[in-house]
Amino acid sequence: MASSTVRPSAQEDSPEGDISRRLLDSAAVLAYDPATEVDWETPLDRDCHGASPEWSTLYGTAYWQELTEEQRKELTRQEAASVASTGIWFEMILQQMVLRDVYAKDPTSAEVQWALTEIAEECRHSIMFARGAEKLGAPPYRPRRIAVELGRVFKTVAFGEAAYAAILVAEEVLDVMQRDWMRDERVVPFVRTINNIHVVEESRHMKFARDQTRKRLAGAGRVRRQVNALVIAIASYVIVTSMVNREVYANAGLDEARALAEARTNEHHRSMMRSSCAGLMEFLASCGLLTKPALAFYKRAHLI
Repeated sequence: MASSTVRPSAQEDSPEGDISRRLLDSAAVLAYDPATEVDWETPLDRDCHGASPEWSTLYGTAYWQELTEEQRKELTRQEAASVASTGIWFEMILQQMVLRDVYAKDPTSAEVQWALTEIAEECRHSIMFARGAEKLGAPPYRPRRIAVELGRVFKTVAFGEAAYAAILVAEEVLDVMQRDWMRDERVVPFVRTINNIHVVEESRHMKFARDQTRKRLAGAGRVRRQVNALVIAIASYVIVTSMVNREVYANAGLDEARALAEARTNEHHRSMMRSSCAGLMEFLASCGLLTKPALAFYKRAHLI
């Protein structure tokens, strides 16, 4: 979106307007079209992983040691496709929450125009993830029915800091793992390109989500802060535990029951998740959103 499309207004002099203006300028200079940037034509190279092996839910387990290299590569491809599918699910929730938030606001403001730009980017990301999962040879993974229904409720009722902080959680967790994947030469090239596009564009979305979370919390009372801290934590738990569908193991040719059992107790993967969320937890703490009830859910999801 060109910067000339935004009419100067009093909002442009506010910190919020400044942030939205900078994000719009960034999107005008640095944006990607996955339809042309990603190599969709070259056949899948099955000698490559779909994600960095260290991010596999089975990495470091006894089962992982027994797998052949071909099985490990197929597993990481299925896991990467599952993460992409979960990303599509949450991006659809995100788009609806952002659009509802700016409904009936001044469309000439930088904030609304940035929100619409973010939604456009998320639409492209969802299509990109869908095509990527298909190219990885994976089925259309879906979250559990209860997660889908909870998401349906959340996208309808969440507002303010609850919406934006939950958006931030999903984006931050993906950001850290995808930064590893996009630099890893063991990962199939088209997935690395997808990750690079997502990391670059999501950095803007995370900045906006952090800014909006702080803004909506300004002047919030204790009860509201306590309630929304718990809502955000529950949403985070559902998002993180939905990332890798249990069906990835059978689709990779593994013993699903054994793989699930070892993945659920995999200390290496828990450590990777905690390290990926260190900055996020610091931010939530600075906003007063790490209450005792909320901490229980973050610990259960192994985010802290």
